[in-house]
Amino acid sequence: QVQLVESGGGKVQPGGSLRLSCAASGIIFIFYTMAWYRQVPGKQRELVAIISSGGSINYVDSVKGRFIISRDNAKNTVYLQMNSLKIEDTAVYYCNANHRYQYWGQGTQVTVSS
Repeated sequence: QVQLVESGGGKVQPGGSLRLSCAASGIIFIFYTMAWYRQVPGKQRELVAIISSGGSINYVDSVKGRFIISRDNAKNTVYLQMNSLKIEDTAVYYCNANHRYQYWGQGTQVTVSS
């Protein structure tokens, strides 16, 4: 049974930081490209950051220089360090694992508000 369990969401003021974690089980983690997506009500889910099995990384333009994606293959975990958070970063953040099949986590709410 595949599980992706996100944690680390919450409420933070503009300019603050949060670190999201996604712990994977039931997959051979090292084979998977891991990504973080986000979604706000009424809009399509958006790719935020992606890290391949080989460590190649890409970000959506709106988070470049502020967010850092990383993975720890020994812990089967992918992280998203979010710095200099803006109100427009408010969304539900989802972890995604993609290899031959695609899996999603349940999502974690991030709210940036003063």
